[in-house]
Formats: sequence, structure tokens, C-alpha cells
Amino acid sequence: MGTIRDYSALANNILTEVGGEANLVSFSRCATRLRLVLKEVPESAVERVKNLTGVITVVLSGGQFQVVIGTHVADVYQAFSALVDSDTLTNATAEKKRPLDAVVATMSAVFAPVIYVLAAAGLLQGLLIIINYFSVSFHTTGTFGVLNFISWTPFAFLPVFIAITAAKHFKCNTYIAVLCCCALINPDWAVIAGKIASGEGFTFLGIPLAKTVYTSSVLPPLFLVWGLAHLERLVLRVLPDVVAPLFTPLICVVVMVPVTLVVIGPVTAGLANGIAHGYNWLFNAAPPLAAAVIGGVWQVIVIFGVHWGITPVIMANFDMYGRDSFQAFQTMAVVAQMAAAFACAMKTRQAAFRPVAWSAGLTGVFGITEPAIYGVTLRLKKPFICGCIGGATGACVASFFGSYYYAYAGLPGLLTIMNAISPENPQSFIGEVVGLGVTVAVTFALVFMVGFTEPEMPENKQNTPEPRAKENMPTELVLNSPVSGKLVSLSEVNDETFASKLLGDGIAILPDNGVIIAPCDGEVASVIDSQHAVGMLCANGAELLIHVGLDTVKLQGAHFTTLVKTGDYVTAGTPLIQFDKEKVIEAGYDITTPVLVVNSDEHALIFHQQSGKVDSGNPLFSVA
Repeated sequence: MGTIRDYSALANNILTEVGGEANLVSFSRCATRLRLVLKEVPESAVERVKNLTGVITVVLSGGQFQVVIGTHVADVYQAFSALVDSDTLTNATAEKKRPLDAVVATMSAVFAPVIYVLAAAGLLQGLLIIINYFSVSFHTTGTFGVLNFISWTPFAFLPVFIAITAAKHFKCNTYIAVLCCCALINPDWAVIAGKIASGEGFTFLGIPLAKTVYTSSVLPPLFLVWGLAHLERLVLRVLPDVVAPLFTPLICVVVMVPVTLVVIGPVTAGLANGIAHGYNWLFNAAPPLAAAVIGGVWQVIVIFGVHWGITPVIMANFDMYGRDSFQAFQTMAVVAQMAAAFACAMKTRQAAFRPVAWSAGLTGVFGITEPAIYGVTLRLKKPFICGCIGGATGACVASFFGSYYYAYAGLPGLLTIMNAISPENPQSFIGEVVGLGVTVAVTFALVFMVGFTEPEMPENKQNTPEPRAKENMPTELVLNSPVSGKLVSLSEVNDETFASKLLGDGIAILPDNGVIIAPCDGEVASVIDSQHAVGMLCANGAELLIHVGLDTVKLQGAHFTTLVKTGDYVTAGTPLIQFDKEKVIEAGYDITTPVLVVNSDEHALIFHQQSGKVDSGNPLFSVA
């Protein structure tokens, strides 16, 4: 895989290899993957993207081109977002998805952005379970009360989180979506639903209302936002522009909320509950069989990227019963791949492969198994199968103890086993621990007995700069201003990506002219298709990004001309970009130009000047 050094370069290279923005329908991310929906998959794109440094592998599944990156996926996604104008993307020219593909794409897009929030709340619930187990009076204290309501907050307001992520996925107004979903969890509706449940009749326009409540619900708000997206587009086409901003929210909320209360809510909640009842029936009828299937097959489901589809079923179990066996067995599958990676690290004779296996297994401790699967176990084939067998065996053993999870685990794994603790069911936690012990023991034993073919360790892949002798690398490099203009602190740049330094530290310039020059000697590492930005690799390893203007990617190259190409070696003062400053401003764009050191976490920046005017070619800051 290699180490990611320049997230912007990696994002740009991925976009280039998949056919550019013109071939992109939509993009999203989950905990470890950049998920792209393409109009078509270019020939050899899979292999070419696989060979990029920082990419673990590529999976074609669920109608998506899934780039498995690992824990740095958020950084790559942020850089990818800066390259692509999401507003211009459309599904109009994309191939029609199969229903299953559409469901998988929607679930991953909706749940992935909030999974760590849910996981954090689940860990807090697990810690409270442990404390209550050893201190029976703790639950009566104010400390417990505060921490307890904090831990339940993301679940109580889950429809609001879904409104935000689903609105982005379905491309509708986020604030209208939040308004509609907030109405579903309004305490007044909970009171009305309680009266309906007690036998009192309530109607809307003569139509009886159901007793369904929507706290912690998944499918009702999801389908609400889907319907909202269609209704909003219809309303915007019909209403005159002068009244649309006021009447669009009004019409949408008075239509979608009642429709959800009358139809969408009862039907979708019933669907999720029905599937949950079906799984629970199998579990009650044959616990070892249900456990073995989940413990053995779950990681195969993860490979195909369709694992988000089970989330509504798990949430339905917690909503109906306050517990769930699926996640208890899912934990065995996760720990099994972790153990298989560790076993490979201990058994391998390849010194270069050993740290890869150790680090991949370590991510499994936190419930993320893609690095272990793609980097180690599936790559070696036999260890993956050993892990599946170990997971199935451990889950089967845990089922005999009646193990459940009593708090939701966003990322089931070794750190979430405390969620199996219950004073009413003490065997649950014992079974989970014993099952995990069996899982690890069986997996280790199988890997050491069956063995594996030692991997060939490849040379560094593309994107990795040629190593330089340390003595030849300058310890400090002076960067000159690439353009004349007024200096602007990054914190004052009207773009959160730059202002928060997500793409690196540096400074911005409000240009006086339309020529960007190289601030130092170096190699052109990347050239953006829309010609408004250039990346450079300097002699001391510093990676620069010069980004002309904010949101200028939307101009799609208009008024910009790149004067160099990727791979060129340039000297300080070489013209890199020429742009028509006046026309860019007339088009409504801010021409503030950030000059960033992308890998600033590896270097110290010493500013020569941070305010006032600067001339092109004069010292700007030093990179040590």
C-alpha cells in the first residue's frame, strides 16, 4: 500500500484514473472507503487505482467503485471534495442501478458519516455498564444521570443525523429535511402516540394515525427524506422564484410529515421490525446455526461492501427488546480477522511484511478490519479462511451462553465486549469472553497449522518520491511568493477546508496579477484538470499546493491555463499557471490563493512575513 504523503495528490490521481469529473455521478465515504459511482468504469482503472500509494485495494460492488484506503479516508475524501463540484454531479446519465445496489449505496452514504458518533456513544454506554456492574449505587448519582443521557443522545436524535446525511445523498435541502425529521421526534408527537397506544383515537384529515414513535428509528426518516427530495424538486419547478424560498419549506413540511405519520412510518418501521423478527426467529430456533453463519460469513459481506444494510435490523432489535445478538456474534468475526493478521505477523519470515501485518491487525482492535483483510488475510487467502472458521466457532460457543449486546456498538470489536454485560443475564458477558477466547485460539492454531505462502513485497509504487540521500537534502528551504499581492492569514480564508488547515499549513495571497510562479526548485507532482491548482514536491520533501481562488473548480478550466505538466522539474520563478484575474472576479469567484505545505505535520514553517503586501519572488516562509 505505501504511506500516504499527499492526500491532494492521491485524490487527484484517483479522480484522473476513474475518468475525471465528467465520468463521476456521485461520491461518498464510509469508515475506510472512498465510494464512487461512475457512469462507466474505464479500462484498467481498477488496477491503476490499486497501484496508487495509499490505496489498499479496489472493490467493485453495489454499483460502486470502492477505493479502500483505511483510516486516512477522511483526509482523502476532504481533498477529493475540494477537486469536485458536487452541485454539478447528476445521476441523469448513469446506468440504472439494481434495487439492491441502490439500497447498499444509500445505507453506506447515510450511516458512514455518523458511525463514529454512534460508536463513541456505544463505548460510553459500555463503560457505564461496567461501572454499574461493580458499583450498584452508581446509577442513582447525578454523574450517572448526566453521562447516561449523553450516551443516549445520538440514538434519541438519530432521525436528525439521518436527515443531514440523507439530504446530501438525495440532493435536497438539508434544513427542510432536518425540520421534517425534528417533527417526528417532537415530544408532543410522543404524547399523542402514547394516547393512541392506550386506545384513544387520533386522526389527520379523517385518516387514523398509528402509534409509531420515531426516536432511534432509521427507515422512516430515510424514506421521508427520499420522498422530500422528489417533492422539493416538483415544488421548485412549479413555484415562481420570488415565492419559492418561503413556500417550498412550508409545502414540504405540511405534506411530508403527515404522509410519514400516516403511511411511511408505520410501513417502514413494520418492515424493519419484521426482518428483525425473522432473524430472531432463526436465532431462537437454532442459536448455534445463526451464530455460526454471522461469525463465519460477516467478513465476506464486508468484502463486498454491503454490510451497512443490516443496520436498520440491529437498531430495530435494540428498539424492540433493548438487546441484540447479531452484534455479539459480529464481534467474533471482527476479532477473528484481527487475530489472523497478528498470527501472520508472528509466523511470517518476511521482515518487511511483519510491521504491515501488525499494524493491520491493530486497526481490528478498533473494529475496522479492511486493512487486515485486504492487506494481510485475504491477500494470503488461507488466513482469511482460518479467520472465518475461527469466527464461526467462537460465535457458536457464545450462543450456548445466550450472549447479547445491551448497548449499540457502532464498530463491534475487542473494545465493545463490555456491551454484553447485563446484571439480569450474567452468562452473556461470560459467553462473549469465552467465545472471543475460542475465536482467537482457533484462528491462531489454524494459521500456524495451515500456514500461507510468504508474500512478495513489492517495490514502492507510484506517487512515492525517489529516496534522497539525507546528506543531500536541505534542512531548510526558503519558499518565495508565487504571486504579488496582499497576504491573508489562512484563518481568514472564506473556505473551511483551507481555514481549518485540513489540507496543510501555510498562508494565502490576494493576487495583484494573473501569473503564478514556482516558489522554489522542485518537481510538479500534480496538475488539476480544471487548471486552477498545482502541487509541487520540493527537495527537502515538502509537498506544496498552490490553489488559485476558492471554488474555482466550478469554472472547469475557464480563464485558467496551466503552463507545466505532472513530472516536470521546474526552477524558482518558472511560470506555473496563467489566469485572467478580472474574468474570474467577474464570474463571481474569490481569487484568494492559498499556498500550503500539505505535509506540514512533518515540517516546521518559519514565516518571513504574515501581513501586508508581498512581491512575486520575494521570500514568503521557510520550511525546515
